[in-house]
Amino acid sequence: MKYGRQVALVSIFAAMHAVLYCVSFDPAWRNFAIYLAPLEGIVLGPQVGFVAALLGSSIGRLIKPDLLWMFGIVAEPLGVLMVALLARAKWKPVALVYAVLLSAYFIHPYGRSLPPWTILDIFVALVLIFPAAKLSKWIYAGDSGKVFLSVALLAFLYSATDSLVRIFMLVPAGLHTLFFDSYETLASVFVGAAMFSYIEDILIVVVSLTIITPVLLRSPILNLLGTKKRVEETKQSARK
Repeated sequence: MKYGRQVALVSIFAAMHAVLYCVSFDPAWRNFAIYLAPLEGIVLGPQVGFVAALLGSSIGRLIKPDLLWMFGIVAEPLGVLMVALLARAKWKPVALVYAVLLSAYFIHPYGRSLPPWTILDIFVALVLIFPAAKLSKWIYAGDSGKVFLSVALLAFLYSATDSLVRIFMLVPAGLHTLFFDSYETLASVFVGAAMFSYIEDILIVVVSLTIITPVLLRSPILNLLGTKKRVEETKQSARK
């Protein structure tokens, strides 16, 4: 991707990310930028997608300050990066990130004490990493049914990854000490937040199926991505 095009795409998606950050159903819910994030990863790729999400999440929080600003600025770009890698069939880095963050969580005494069901979606996502990467080729297949399934998997994995990064920052990284004065208070909020998180998993998949996938199918984006993918595969074959 040429430098000028990269700058243009970063600017466009960062602006959309920042605007959507300022919109939410309710203060208890995360912002609408999470619904754009899977598209950022699929279309922009690891480097450009990460930068766009990082700038967008940062600018959004400058416009609309939030006490929990540090969680989104880290979690949203990393979620986009993981989706971008999976969309390009690279599952090993994603699996490594999950292994490291989950290990850190369960090494921490709070991670071993909090109810396991509160991170059930993350366990499911861990199992789906390899299938999602292998089925990512369906995004370029031209078969609408396959595109829907592949995008749904990536959208769910974005939501779970976003949650995993936030949990890592809250518990093993120690940010819970800034917001909670005891384990009991943390546990109470953590359990309640888990219910919201599961609902958001469903919402992000539904939005991806009803809005993001139709946008992909009705635009030349998939054709461009498919062409680029074939060119890259040809170059890799030539090197071998």
